[in-house]
Amino acid sequence: MARTLRQHDARTGLLLLTPTLVIVLAVVLVPLAWSVLIAFQRVRLIDVGRTGLFDKLTLDNFVRVFASDALWNSLRTTVLYTAGSTFLAIALGLVAALALRRPFPGRAFVRAAMLIPYVAPVVAVTFVWRVLLNPEFGLVNSWGRRLFGWDDPIAFLSQARGEITLFGLDVPVPTALLTVIAFEGWRYFPFAFLFLLARLSALPGDQEEAATVDGATPTQRFRHIVLPQLMPVIAVLVVLRTIWTFNEFDDVFLLTGGAAGTEVVSVRVYELLTVQRNVGAAAAQSVLLAVVLVVLLGAYLWLLRRREGAGS
Repeated sequence: MARTLRQHDARTGLLLLTPTLVIVLAVVLVPLAWSVLIAFQRVRLIDVGRTGLFDKLTLDNFVRVFASDALWNSLRTTVLYTAGSTFLAIALGLVAALALRRPFPGRAFVRAAMLIPYVAPVVAVTFVWRVLLNPEFGLVNSWGRRLFGWDDPIAFLSQARGEITLFGLDVPVPTALLTVIAFEGWRYFPFAFLFLLARLSALPGDQEEAATVDGATPTQRFRHIVLPQLMPVIAVLVVLRTIWTFNEFDDVFLLTGGAAGTEVVSVRVYELLTVQRNVGAAAAQSVLLAVVLVVLLGAYLWLLRRREGAGS
């Protein structure tokens, strides 16, 4: 009787899961499998409807992608963009979490305001940044010329290379790339802020109080007591932000369109598909991007398993 009830419950559960499984199969798995097949076919955009599933399978798309300098340039740009924006977002989130850790009047309002960059529509915030950074009428250039004595306005979003003078030396600077990194760090630091603030709120206060009694400075308390307890959360944030930023498209495309040295891998895929109309090459580069993301996802799952093992 008990076995019959268990079998009935199992069939009921499978029946309840069936609609979700069908939707995932139709929306995720089937398009994914089709994209992988297209990556092994020489398909132009105009030929997509007339191409069979297994017509003329070839490795030409992967050979073309690997032999292209554009792939390696976009991959290098993506790595720099991902590393810079991930570091900046977590650093800003950590500073904000530490600043808002202690109670003060209006703290709830300030904490809520910290989420504005993250919850605001990306189209709206990119438009605001484009207006502020405009070299002709932007507020940033206007203040720069008044307060810092800039001789010429800076085209933050269309200048691939600029120069700054340090100790009498002209140092080349990737202006547009640094700008999109700054935007990405500003837009996504609230995500890190929420994680780190939650962990800070759960820290026991007796260790810091004892360190204060022993004469430890705020820097020493942070370095030896607070930071070690934040490192597991920071590690998870690094992996998550790396995965999401490596796959980022809309922020870069809306700010620069991938021009001026900001063509990341996802923008390169879009260009292959819409400009060159080469569906096969775009699918091949998408498969390579997916492989990288699977590796990063594996690192994230390994971190989670390690944390669960440490907790038990």
